[in-house]
Amino acid sequence: MKVRVFAPAKINLTLQVGRPRADGMHPLQSVAMFADVGDWVEAAASGALSLRIEGEFACDLSSDEGNLVFRAVRALAAAAGVDSPLAAVVLNKELPVASGIGGGSADAAAALRALNQLWRLDLDDAALAGIGRSLGADVPVCVLGRAAYMTGTGADAAPLALPTLHAVLVNPLQPLATAAVYRQFDAMGLGKGFAARAAPDWRSAREAIAGAASLGNDLEPAARALLPAIAEIGVALARDRRVHHAALSGSGATMFGLTVSAEDAVSLAADLGAAHPLWWVRAARLA
Repeated sequence: MKVRVFAPAKINLTLQVGRPRADGMHPLQSVAMFADVGDWVEAAASGALSLRIEGEFACDLSSDEGNLVFRAVRALAAAAGVDSPLAAVVLNKELPVASGIGGGSADAAAALRALNQLWRLDLDDAALAGIGRSLGADVPVCVLGRAAYMTGTGADAAPLALPTLHAVLVNPLQPLATAAVYRQFDAMGLGKGFAARAAPDWRSAREAIAGAASLGNDLEPAARALLPAIAEIGVALARDRRVHHAALSGSGATMFGLTVSAEDAVSLAADLGAAHPLWWVRAARLA
């Protein structure tokens, strides 16, 4: 038996972040959507437990026990009482590493789903999300795998009805550590205006684009201070007439530009890719 599960890129359409709490964690709220570009996790029956990494960015990850996919497999086995977790797991890594689009979390969520099927555990999404909490704040929303409103420290995610959006994703292929961005955020004294908001009710793509533009991403100034390439991408997107809103996803360094049509997204991605061959550029459908 073999199971193959898609691990879509998670795009933080908006991200509001507050000052750190007493426990050092930052409260946040974010509208998250998932793209039709991402990684793949495949699991097959085997006499041993193994992880092989393939794909464009395979060389940027190790396949040892510290890999988040490996950790997800171990966490699922422990939670489900699987004494001898056996599987040949393959991660096809097509998303840049440390890029703010939930690649590692999406991979872990896909691994939970794949092994849940392979081992015939029949755990529901809530159970898998609960296991995912121990792996990272973004894993539960990636288990959900659909548009959601993230609150708390990010691990609380409620499904959200949103219109389909079209976008271009751009990464300078320079990793940006989430912890470093949060340290810079605190050093800059940001997060003072954080206030709890209800989930948005955007009925059309134009409403969603306007709403995302009004809320923005509170981490973007900190990320730009650490990695000037983000500002360069932002300028390239903002100057193009096909882009109606551009912002950072998560802690970066991936920027997204929202367009009104799939045709605009595809043509923009082609033009940016030709003009900036060292950037990772993809047209995407967000749903």
